[in-house]
Amino acid sequence: MHKIKSKYNIFKQRAHIIIYGTSTKAGRYFDLILLGLILLSVLLVMMETVTEFDLKYHDELVLLEWIITGFFTIEYFLRIISINRPWKYIFSFYGNIDLLAILPMYLSFFFIGTSILSVVRSLRLLRLFKILNHPQFTSQSVQLKKAINASRGKIVVFIYFVLIITIIIGALMYVVEGKQSGFTSIPASIYWTIVTLTTVGYGDISPVTPLGQFIASFVMILGYGIIAVPTGIVTAEIAKTVQNLSHHSQTPCKDCGSEDYPNNANFCPNCGNSF
Repeated sequence: MHKIKSKYNIFKQRAHIIIYGTSTKAGRYFDLILLGLILLSVLLVMMETVTEFDLKYHDELVLLEWIITGFFTIEYFLRIISINRPWKYIFSFYGNIDLLAILPMYLSFFFIGTSILSVVRSLRLLRLFKILNHPQFTSQSVQLKKAINASRGKIVVFIYFVLIITIIIGALMYVVEGKQSGFTSIPASIYWTIVTLTTVGYGDISPVTPLGQFIASFVMILGYGIIAVPTGIVTAEIAKTVQNLSHHSQTPCKDCGSEDYPNNANFCPNCGNSF
């Protein structure tokens, strides 16, 4: 029993080094193979929607997709058993993405067509920055992450006020233009407001009265200002982050797999594990 436990611990340690680490040759090869399979899987899903190609190679596409899904499934469970606190990984951002990457194929047994949702695997390509292991990529990705987290409250409040503005302007345009101009309801008018405010301008609905055109011009100009506000918020937070952020370690935490902590840290800020 002791020998079995000892072998299991050795296997767990090796799996952790290969799967979570990038400093070893085996770890880098593993991650590169993983990225290659992710790209291949996304390509297969896209080709499956091409009718002529799918009719000719449908069975081969399905077989390859199941082989890749099997690899991802094994990898997912290895990630769970190779760290001391698996729940930290399971409920983390990457843990959720890894689970979503394998679910569509299994759900296809019960719901036809869900295998197409496997394109969510493309989100796993975010691990590219980890594999490149370049200080510049790592530092900038951490800066952006922290800046977005710090500014999300301001952005939520900003979006809340934008939604209020779109409702008010939408209702106003419904009164000014009316159904004869295509503003058949307040929801349709709100749709026009959002499209105009974001400077997309599909042109399927357009005002014809002078007052409506004046309001539309105001909304268009307002749209440029609205685009600039969240950009300024995030940029300001990035500037603060650059000043306060110290260089982050490349060695993953053995308990939760996190790499987001300073070099001089004694404890992992994600799970509290001591180094």
